[in-house]
Amino acid sequence: MIAKKDILNISFAVFENIMTTTAKPDQLLLRFRSTDTQNGISRSTVEKLAEYLGFTGETQVIHYALRKLAKEVLPAYEADDGELTPAQLAAIRKAIPQGRAKSVKSSLF
Repeated sequence: MIAKKDILNISFAVFENIMTTTAKPDQLLLRFRSTDTQNGISRSTVEKLAEYLGFTGETQVIHYALRKLAKEVLPAYEADDGELTPAQLAAIRKAIPQGRAKSVKSSLF
């Protein structure tokens, strides 16, 4: 006896597999300048950088440069609310006993 298969179930399974395995990563198109400028770079310079740094391709140079720029320009942490108010300082002083200072060493041993 020949087993019957539902063609719709087979088609859906194939379609579902295609939809889940073909997602593309984020991409960015980069157009190189014909010459190096203050705000742009030529492809030949990127190629020279890749060779000098021992990278296998231009993409590694671009990621490296952008990571260095991000580390230099972006703050390492979120900005806080500024200096403590006199009321906040008073609350801290009230919560922590004032007077004789204890060292960490004396409190550990």
